[in-house]
Amino acid sequence: VQLQASGGGLVQAGGSLRLSCAASGRTFSRYAMGWFRQAPGKEREFVAAIGRIGGSTYYADSVKGRFTISRDNAKNTVYLQMNSLKPEDTAVYYCAAAAQDTATHDWRRYDYWGQGTLVTVSS
Repeated sequence: VQLQASGGGLVQAGGSLRLSCAASGRTFSRYAMGWFRQAPGKEREFVAAIGRIGGSTYYADSVKGRFTISRDNAKNTVYLQMNSLKPEDTAVYYCAAAAQDTATHDWRRYDYWGQGTLVTVSS
């Protein structure tokens, strides 16, 4: 599975962005999907995940209530809608695919990673 993330950019605090992650191949629905992020000088951290048929979702506490993960298996795409953005959300955002049914925050369970898209939130 090859993953291509897009949708990053510069936004003011309080604004919104929607990230997309397009997957190649016809096996997208076999994978749970996740979003992670890495800020400058910090370790990569979990953001959100969704089960392979969208039945389960899992969010980091820092984004709960502001971010929404969704997927469209017909389009081989997973989305991350980000609202009420804060400067601390500034990071490179990565999508990833895990060969399992349910959403997981554990980066070790992810088999494939996209190249990342930069989100910058100005104050």
